[in-house]
Amino acid sequence: MEIEPTRQAWKRRFLAVALVAVALRALVVITFRFGSPGALDRIRRFNKRALNPLMLRLAGRSHWYAGYLEHVGRRSGRTYRTPVVALPVRDGFAVPLPYGTEVDWLRNLLAAGTGGMKIKGVRYAVREPRVLDTPAVLEELPPLWRRFTRLYGFEHFLRVVATPVTPTGTEPTDAGEAQAIEATAERTDANA
Repeated sequence: MEIEPTRQAWKRRFLAVALVAVALRALVVITFRFGSPGALDRIRRFNKRALNPLMLRLAGRSHWYAGYLEHVGRRSGRTYRTPVVALPVRDGFAVPLPYGTEVDWLRNLLAAGTGGMKIKGVRYAVREPRVLDTPAVLEELPPLWRRFTRLYGFEHFLRVVATPVTPTGTEPTDAGEAQAIEATAERTDANA
């Protein structure tokens, strides 16, 4: 019968893909924990140019894990959107800083002192951005993120105070917002 060899072939393919995925994840963990600044910078640049524009298409939507941070360029004065993972903490959000504290979007937000976020379909005005060492926010993080933080070796978090600017549960779906996201994806200086 032809069915059994086909099933076995699919099982082998699935196993091969799973092993490659596990190996890549292990490589990423090792790079974040022990990698050189050069290796982290290469990952950051790849994410900035390849993954972030794709992420911005989904970031901030109600059923997506990542949101976006809006910030104004220090020199250009342009508004940028950067995809981030924002974890709820008392009075706001904590954002892991896997690439360190010298990324452009963070320096922009710290210089301005305010910005915006869209998380789970809700827009927020953010203020009082502060870079904190991980132990200062660790206890406020969900248990899974405490484990991720230890596993990846994140040293710093951004903490912001956030105030909703749209009612919970509303998500603008107009074409204008989709076009704005596409336009900013082209010029984003995101490093998250």
